Amino acid sequence: MAYVLSADSGSRPFVEVSSVSLRYGEEDVTSKLALEGTSLTIDRGEFTAVVGPSGCGKSTLLKLLSGLRLPDKGRVNVDGKQITKPINSVGMAFQNPIMLPWRSTMDNILLPLEVVEPHRRRIRNRNEYAKYVEAALVLLRQVGLTKVERTFPWQLSGGMQQRVSLCRALIHTPQLLLLDEPFGALDAFTREELWDVLQGLREQHNFTVLLVTHDLTEAVYLADSVHVMSPSPGRIDCRLDIDIPRPRTSEVRFTKQFMDYVHELRAHIGRSRQTTES
Repeated sequence: MAYVLSADSGSRPFVEVSSVSLRYGEEDVTSKLALEGTSLTIDRGEFTAVVGPSGCGKSTLLKLLSGLRLPDKGRVNVDGKQITKPINSVGMAFQNPIMLPWRSTMDNILLPLEVVEPHRRRIRNRNEYAKYVEAALVLLRQVGLTKVERTFPWQLSGGMQQRVSLCRALIHTPQLLLLDEPFGALDAFTREELWDVLQGLREQHNFTVLLVTHDLTEAVYLADSVHVMSPSPGRIDCRLDIDIPRPRTSEVRFTKQFMDYVHELRAHIGRSRQTTES
C-alpha cells in the first residue's frame, strides 16, 4: 500500500502547514515541545483525518489552523493567506458539544453569528435574523432533527447535542471545518450514525475538513486521506490516500480493502512508537 506525500502538485493547497514547531511554556524542564518540523497540505474540498498516539499534538494542530495559537517556527496558510490571528472562515466541533444550558437549541446554533463578522452586525436586523433562523432549521433537518429548536440542552441526548454542535459549526458557512474527536464520547451505534450524517453534510456543502481522531475505522470511513503523527513532539510521518468510492456505506467497513487500510495505519503507528522508545 503506497504512501502519498502530496496531492495534486499542479494546484495550490487550501491548507499549508510548513515546518511548524510549537512549545508550550518557557524552554525549561516544565515546558513541552508539542510539534516539531510538522508539515501538512490539504486541498480545497478534501476530507483529511489525522491520527496518532495520545499527546502527539493533534489538537495543537487544530489550534494552529484556527489561529488560536501561532507557531514558534514555520508558517500556517489557509486559502493562500498566512494565519497571524484567529480567523472566521473556520467552524469547530469538539468531543464535548459545549452547549450553553440557559440557551435554547436555536440560540446555541446562532451563537457564532453573535461573534463572527459580518454576521455579528447583520443578525441585529430583524429580516437578517429571520434568514439565519431559516438556515439553522435547514441544517437541523439535514442532521435529522426537527422540532427541537425550542428545547434546551438537558432535554437532548448526547447524540442529539452533537448534531446540534455540527449545525453550530456550520451556521456561518465556514470554508474549513475542524473536528476534534467529535464522536469519541458517544456509543458505537450513535457514533456510526453520525459518521453518515457528517458524510451527508459534506456532500451537500462541500467544505474542507480536518478530523482529529483516535479511531482508525472512523478515519478510513470518512476521509479522503489520513495523516499519521509521530509520538511527541508531533510531526507528520506519512499520508495514506483512501481510494474508496463515495458515498460510503456501513458494508464497506467489512471489505478486505477497508481492513487493509486500517491495519496499515495501525502498523505504522506501532512502528513509530517503537522507534521513539528505542
